[in-house]
Amino acid sequence: MKALVLGCNGQLGRALADTAPAGAEYVGLDLPELDITDQDSLLKSCQRVAPTHIINAAAYTAVDLAESDIELATAVNVDGARNVAVASKKLGARLIHISTDFVFDGTASTPYTADAETNPLSVYGRTKRDGELAVLATIPEHAVIVRTAWLYSKTGKNFVKTMLHLMQSRDELSVVADQFGSPTWAESLAVALWGLAAVPDCCGVFHWTDAGETSWYEFAVTIQEEALSLGLLQSSIPVHAIRTEDYPTPAARPAYSVLDSSNTSAVLGIRPAPWRVNLRQMLKGMTT
Repeated sequence: MKALVLGCNGQLGRALADTAPAGAEYVGLDLPELDITDQDSLLKSCQRVAPTHIINAAAYTAVDLAESDIELATAVNVDGARNVAVASKKLGARLIHISTDFVFDGTASTPYTADAETNPLSVYGRTKRDGELAVLATIPEHAVIVRTAWLYSKTGKNFVKTMLHLMQSRDELSVVADQFGSPTWAESLAVALWGLAAVPDCCGVFHWTDAGETSWYEFAVTIQEEALSLGLLQSSIPVHAIRTEDYPTPAARPAYSVLDSSNTSAVLGIRPAPWRVNLRQMLKGMTT
């Protein structure tokens, strides 16, 4: 397997490099040398690498900014996704495309299955949904869509690192308590992606997150508890629960976006670890 990872400098791209299995050749590309919105340049870059697999972790992920930056979000998440699919088809490479829980509206009360109806609330969610459709229309028999949620790692910008910084610099915090999802360690997702890449003829839509569900507030409280136990924080601060309406944002978020990962578990023969276990594992890595 020769895997070309697009968006290699992001937290998932780095996790894919760290977890690449024996026998897999990892090649990473990212801005500025690679722009998935430039179809010709993208195809030439892919042809030079000649991969057997392409993992597209490149995306426009600024959820709130996308509400006023619709053109760029669409160019990256829709047109760019289609360009990657076209390149994959021309090269005969299998494509694994990363998507998001934001394709759902959050009105469910049980975890969303991979075949559940999508209804995004935001520009970001809509462009990611449309990107999925573009990929499946272009290369239906050789594409895998993997939706994930609440991704974090010790690199890049994410909720865990933001909370640690704020807990060191502020006297108290307020965090939304009425939005629910599944925190997911980037390395957990990366391992699942490598597993799916190794399954011949695997195609369609899959979900993968760490096991269990929580709110952003409970997630923040747990981050503080685990960080204190590991010595990453020296003292605790009060964390207050607030409602979504108390913290307005340009983009609407789904109130409940827990994903059902059972179809991926069935293919890989593994179950995701509980989110708190993986959080502790990641934080331990920050102490070394």
